[in-house]
Amino acid sequence: MPTGWRDGQAPRYPGVHSLPCASSVRPTGIAVVHDSGMLTLPRGCAYHVYVNTHGLPELRTDTLGAGVVRRATTLADGRDLIYYDDPGTTLGPERAVDARTLDPRPDTATMRLDVLTGDWITVAANRQNRVMMPGADADPLAPQTPGNPSEVPSRYDVAVFENRSPAFGPALAEAVGRAPHGSNAPRGLDDLAALGLGRTRTAVGRCEVVCFSPEHSGSFGTQSVVRARTVIEAWADRTAAISRLPGIEQIFPFENRGEAIGVTLPHPHGQIYAYPYVTPRTTRVLESIDRTAPDLFQRILESEQASERVVFRGEHWTAFVPFAARWPLEVHLMPHRHVPDLAETTDAERDELAPLYLRLLRGVDALYDTPTPYIAAWHQAPVHVGRDTARLHLQLTSPRRAADKLKFLAGSEAAMWAWAAEVPPELGAARLREAIATASQTPTGEGASA
Repeated sequence: MPTGWRDGQAPRYPGVHSLPCASSVRPTGIAVVHDSGMLTLPRGCAYHVYVNTHGLPELRTDTLGAGVVRRATTLADGRDLIYYDDPGTTLGPERAVDARTLDPRPDTATMRLDVLTGDWITVAANRQNRVMMPGADADPLAPQTPGNPSEVPSRYDVAVFENRSPAFGPALAEAVGRAPHGSNAPRGLDDLAALGLGRTRTAVGRCEVVCFSPEHSGSFGTQSVVRARTVIEAWADRTAAISRLPGIEQIFPFENRGEAIGVTLPHPHGQIYAYPYVTPRTTRVLESIDRTAPDLFQRILESEQASERVVFRGEHWTAFVPFAARWPLEVHLMPHRHVPDLAETTDAERDELAPLYLRLLRGVDALYDTPTPYIAAWHQAPVHVGRDTARLHLQLTSPRRAADKLKFLAGSEAAMWAWAAEVPPELGAARLREAIATASQTPTGEGASA
């Protein structure tokens, strides 16, 4: 961005761009640039003029690990959009401007406290109108075309943008950039822990969409090793950036895959949720650590590595079916050293994770003749508590218990949170090892050796 502007940043609106006067003589002067090309300049000011045309958006460009290039800009309604270019990408540095006329962003949702459990429930009515399984010509995650005014203006490798229908945000605990201050925002973890009837708080936070590919169909597991590494870099980068936002307590990258899971878009993508509280599962994990030992995760890892439930082991990561697996298919992928989140992983850990994760996902798909529905959940330590004890790990689960059968959460599990597993974890691990071996023999079965 050119220098010399009084506030260092010009407000951006489709069609009209206002630039503050850089003169000390008339500090209130404004230059207005219209799409027609007309430029209105008050007298007595010096200007650094930047015209954001439909072919030249403002891009803040940085090079990240593994040669991934980050290009940050905004969408027409002010939401953040970040492109992550593969190393050696065939894409040029330019990106098109989002020229759509969009409605204002919805109000931030409200959270209500369930006083019996202490859980906070977000009521986000704006999510009722989400797109449901569109065709390729109406894919909101595909690059924009004249006939499809989608969410991403340009061709991309990986793209991340703020969700238009978020469960959390766009308001934050404090105003930052284009994110407003949320009235009645949570006032820290102690405030959230207090019980009482009728308690509400604004659902401040952040929800982002992570597009793994510009193609209409696929999943993380269908990507190349290079592309997988780019996505991992994007996850780490967004975890670091979102952690710095006020009021964020936990960050959760995940991928939902398959209609049986409830997926509404076939496009290969995941999401990142940034919560204003520590999630119930993580709260229970921290309580277990307090009741046992601060190195509980290391003890679990060593116990699993000595068992028959290991699926594969690399230099930095081990995949295993947990001792008390709940789901017919459940596997964890855990780093060998303590690391709280993806932002704290090393380049070497990320480099190995890309092929290992693909190997795991392709093995999951090789279990049956049709793609396996799953939830791939990246558990990370909270932003402000438990970072020395809660370890980053992937939990991949699937309700598929046979080729034509799904496990549904009925009375005991859904109502009482009391699980009964149908598949012994040792058998699940053996089946998954066999499936991974089968997938590795195919041309697409890229990955590291066990």
